[in-house]
Amino acid sequence: MAVKCMSEKYFKYSLYSPMLENVGLNIYNSGYQSCKSGHTWGPAVRDYFLIHLVVSGKGEYTVNGNSYTVSQNEAFIIKPQDLVSYTADKNEPWEYCWVGFNGADASRLVDLTAFSEGEPIVSFGREDTVALKKLFLSIYSSFGTKPEEETLIISKLFEAFSLIIKAAPRELSESSTSRTYIKNAIKFIQRNFSNNIDVSDIANHVGLSRSHLYRVFVKNLNLSPNEYLTQYRINQACVLLRTSDLSIGEISSSVGFDDQLYFSRVFKKSKGIPPSKYSKKILDENKD
Repeated sequence: MAVKCMSEKYFKYSLYSPMLENVGLNIYNSGYQSCKSGHTWGPAVRDYFLIHLVVSGKGEYTVNGNSYTVSQNEAFIIKPQDLVSYTADKNEPWEYCWVGFNGADASRLVDLTAFSEGEPIVSFGREDTVALKKLFLSIYSSFGTKPEEETLIISKLFEAFSLIIKAAPRELSESSTSRTYIKNAIKFIQRNFSNNIDVSDIANHVGLSRSHLYRVFVKNLNLSPNEYLTQYRINQACVLLRTSDLSIGEISSSVGFDDQLYFSRVFKKSKGIPPSKYSKKILDENKD
């Protein structure tokens, strides 16, 4: 016999709020339940995401034909259109809290967690479970229709995701990890190329040794980190030569070269002509 939830709230107002129509994450519902022995939901599908956090006891979760035992300090995820059912253990029925959500950013945030198609269960330490339970219950106990109140409730879900991601980080493949290092290194270069940075600064920023960073860049970009940094600086110098009235010396300093003569040598090696002739060439082309 099915047992109804002790407590549940539906936050459908967040789905229809004109003030929050561009918010990428919306809370659909939340709840807390102490289940009786054998209590079952499903099999059925949802059209939104759900995360259940088991705070005591255990049960069985079945998704698309695969069954998992879920115990205290673990969470399971239900994704839209997955055929699922879950049943409380007969001897140690579980107690859980949950939050349902959707929105444009929902899939992206879930992808940052350790939840995956092959592993819909995530384990937490006891302290993390307590903290996550507190956040879920704060969502459940909150209510408000004013924009600032709705935004506050959604912020609690973002905070919960932050905790889930930190407490149980996703194991990335080697290629995904390499892309992350490169992306972070390139961002650092783009923001700091005009300063006196070198490969050691880039490596320290992304958390790799110089040799490891070198291997990652060469394998993925066919360029060393120093070659990429130099190329980026020279390309920025070309932009300034085309669009500004700065002198060669001023441009040299603006893109991170302290020595104008060294800048000119590097520029010529990269572009085939010195910066002074590049500038003249641009002027001639504009006249034509």
